[in-house]
Amino acid sequence: MLRRLLLLAIAATALRAAPPAEPYAVASLLATWHDDTRDRDIPVKIYYPEAGAAPAPGRFPVIVFSHGLGGTREGYAYLGQAWAAHGYVSVHVQHLGSDDGAYRGTLRPLRKMRAAIADPENAINRPLDIRFAIDRLFALADDPAFPLRGHLDLAHLGVAGHSFGAYTAMAIAGQTYAPGSGESISRPDPRVSAVIAMSTPTPARVLQAGSFDAVAVPVFHLTGTLDEVKILGQGSDTAINRRIPYDRTTHAPAYLLTFEGGDHMVFSGRLVPRAHDLDFQHLVVEGSDAFWDGYLKGDKAALGYLQGGDFAAAVGALGVFEEKNLPAAR
Repeated sequence: MLRRLLLLAIAATALRAAPPAEPYAVASLLATWHDDTRDRDIPVKIYYPEAGAAPAPGRFPVIVFSHGLGGTREGYAYLGQAWAAHGYVSVHVQHLGSDDGAYRGTLRPLRKMRAAIADPENAINRPLDIRFAIDRLFALADDPAFPLRGHLDLAHLGVAGHSFGAYTAMAIAGQTYAPGSGESISRPDPRVSAVIAMSTPTPARVLQAGSFDAVAVPVFHLTGTLDEVKILGQGSDTAINRRIPYDRTTHAPAYLLTFEGGDHMVFSGRLVPRAHDLDFQHLVVEGSDAFWDGYLKGDKAALGYLQGGDFAAAVGALGVFEEKNLPAAR
């Protein structure tokens, strides 16, 4: 009888300690941080797991997200919500100079956007914005005034981005660029354990020989067979060239998902979805969850799903999934 009571007590303790069933409820908060060194504001939107109108108990790995040209911290909400529901804190950074200010307030928005993408200052500031956001998260992690105090697992940190944001994420991963400013840009951050890059720009003028030699963290690349941006005059940013970052990565695990018929904006969560957009976005979430779980949570089953053929089977006729540089023993 005593033994049975003891077993029941252990079982009850285990039930109380078990995490809540996914998905978590999701809440968000807005903030604007100021980088005194550059006298620059960094607006952010933070999605986080919620339980009972408060942050869910526990510490959660953190993902810092960088939007594309013309975006804001409010964009890519489907990713922030999905990752937070899966047990992550997703911090969406807004990059002044290459945000929606790059097309608003003018009768010629395309000309203004071309100027923003060509401005070396934007290319320089974006990775610095991400590094500063990470610095702020470390500073705030145990600040009593910070709503997510005690809930950030900054030992397990990822960075993601789309388009100009993918450039930003890859600079943090260690890719080297020469944007025409006379300065070679590479901002590898040792605090970052994994990166997701959607539609990475590949204009020849910014890529150097050996641009990917210093990429030493796992990267999940995503693109589509129609992934081009002709309106900005980036002639070498063709769909086929989007795979260059994957092909040239030699020192780290790399993954590539290419959607059949996927265009450049499929990753943005546009308001009016086109054919297969929702199917593609479902696979973006499914694949990224497995990738983050494998590399930020140390979940071997998630890596097995990603690497063992199950995820490729889930993609099916919607695209092609590739992988390389994986450890021999999986």
